[in-house]
Amino acid sequence: MGLISYATGTSEVPLIGKTIGEMFDEVAGRYPGADAVVSVHQGIRWTYRDLHEQVEALARGLMALGVERGDRVGIWMMNHAEWIVTQVATAKIGAILVNINPAYRTYELEYALRQSEVQTVIIQGRFKTSDYVGMFYEACPEAFDCKAGRIQSEKFPFLRNAIFAGEIPYNGMFRWSEVVEKGRGVNQDELAARAASLDFDDPVNIQYTSGTTGFPKGVVLSHHSVLNNGFIIGEGMRFSERDRLCIPVPFYHCFGMVLSNMACMTHGSAMVLPSPAFDAESVLRTIQDERCTALHGVPTMFIAELAHPNFSNYYMGSLRTGIMAGSPCPVEVMKQVNTRMNMSEIVIVYGQTETSPGITMTTTSDPIERRVSTVGRAFPHAEVKIIDPATGKILPRGEVGEICARGYMVMKCYYNNPSATHLTLDRNGWNHTGDLGTLDEEGYLKIEGRLKDMVIRGGENIYPREIEEFLHHHPKVSDVYVIGVPDTKYGEELMAWIMLREKESATEDEIREFCVGKIANFKIPRYVKFVDDFPMSVSGKIQKFRMREISIDELGLEDASRIETA
Repeated sequence: MGLISYATGTSEVPLIGKTIGEMFDEVAGRYPGADAVVSVHQGIRWTYRDLHEQVEALARGLMALGVERGDRVGIWMMNHAEWIVTQVATAKIGAILVNINPAYRTYELEYALRQSEVQTVIIQGRFKTSDYVGMFYEACPEAFDCKAGRIQSEKFPFLRNAIFAGEIPYNGMFRWSEVVEKGRGVNQDELAARAASLDFDDPVNIQYTSGTTGFPKGVVLSHHSVLNNGFIIGEGMRFSERDRLCIPVPFYHCFGMVLSNMACMTHGSAMVLPSPAFDAESVLRTIQDERCTALHGVPTMFIAELAHPNFSNYYMGSLRTGIMAGSPCPVEVMKQVNTRMNMSEIVIVYGQTETSPGITMTTTSDPIERRVSTVGRAFPHAEVKIIDPATGKILPRGEVGEICARGYMVMKCYYNNPSATHLTLDRNGWNHTGDLGTLDEEGYLKIEGRLKDMVIRGGENIYPREIEEFLHHHPKVSDVYVIGVPDTKYGEELMAWIMLREKESATEDEIREFCVGKIANFKIPRYVKFVDDFPMSVSGKIQKFRMREISIDELGLEDASRIETA
């Protein structure tokens, strides 16, 4: 028997045995004068010395409000400098930061606050049509009629404090400056004693997964998993205090909080925030004006930047590296980012929230063909295996199966959800990702799609990713996603959702003709739909379940969808 689909990442650099607070103090002391946070949209420019002062002040303020080790502190905020301050301050006092998606509305906010048993919540002001304070009052009307710090709600029995991340006085809420002022009553020795009491295996973060069915699950991550994942990612990009990372990805998601913020904070690099939410031109302008050396994004963000009509007006020459992650990266897009955006050292990271998030990564020294066709090799100190989902047995190299990961980066559990935890983490500590992939002879991982996205047409297993990559070679195609839709004869048929390049037009027959003779007939999409955009979450993840729902309705396949299969 040849090699089995098991690999482990090796490194001469050991894992860091520190809390996030200890590591941050060390880096801030090493690079006090280096830029730490540049929030373009807020007009903020802080050095690591400045950021350290902000963190210490908020940490003492939260202690003054009664936040104890293990208490949950919710943050409902877009990409503002205060998010970064809160991320480190809560870690320093042993609180657990609960990331609340800014796209949530009242019902979802209620669920997150209740399920995670939040004790203190930090809320931003209005953004466009979103009135965050108003939605909070709608969810918790008791807060409007109480004094700050004395919330008593039957719906939210743990909730005591609400903090407005600004200076507008609101009923029942502390202003940011009031919290800092209260912190003056907590001396440095008390903060140091709290920090010294912590362990790097303590939980530090809860993030909600945007599952396609049921309620979101709260992924519990530790100091150890978040800190080391961020550090290793920074090492993979060869970060130093001279690097300046443009961060358009949301902080509430692991991409922004770990791949971006922690990668910078462990290396003394600058975190540059172009806008509160993604805006392609703000990203291009910020790269030019701040001479950013790195850029992060999901593929849809890079596609939007490359396609922006003013793209050629901005200087990209300072860029060197960055990360494309969050969803599978089209090869043609990767090649354009390498050349047109000057990101010759861009890397791909694969993972999920449950693994803090990185599992595998390409490196700046990997050949370009590896960086456009795989998601790299196992992180240092991480294990990866490919199993047969039906039997659990490890498959030979090159065979498609479910990707499983084990190591320091795996979550502790789903908060208050033991049944879901047991379905994802097996008795040997392996995290079952639900993704399909292959490991080649050199240990490089290739993603073949989601276990639930695999299309079975007349007994043939079809992996949509393969067809998506092929259709990206069509000169008129800008972006494409392939799904399975129900069929009475074959069980499932293929459907391609296609976004064309600007000013291009095409027909369904033209797309199918492009496939004839180049891919197997059973892989040629029966249905083709031309679209201007795709259903996706705010973090940029394509929602294929929504595409399937829409397609079933538009194609009149309701009867076929109700046919039960074995």
